[in-house]
Amino acid sequence: MTLWLTLLAMGLVTYAIRLSLIGVLGDWQVPPFVRRALRFVPPAVLAAIILPELLRPAGRFDLSPGNARLIAGLLAGLIAWRSKNVLATIAGGMLALWLLQAVIGP
Repeated sequence: MTLWLTLLAMGLVTYAIRLSLIGVLGDWQVPPFVRRALRFVPPAVLAAIILPELLRPAGRFDLSPGNARLIAGLLAGLIAWRSKNVLATIAGGMLALWLLQAVIGP
């Protein structure tokens, strides 16, 4: 019972904190330079998640031609740049990764 009460209390605290900020800053307009800067947050977070997996697939730095993840990631980047299509990028990158892992190994 203590666990459920703790979870409920933390949920209420989190909700109250967010609601208080909305109440205080509800009418505040975000400056244009902040809005422009915030556009770069998703790509930066995505790069921070993906790049370590591409460059360190087995926990060690690997830029060799035997790094299937790096080659598939570069190919996915090329597909994204040329097509501007998220689904084509994911499909092309995954297909390349599966084929490369079948040929040169993980």
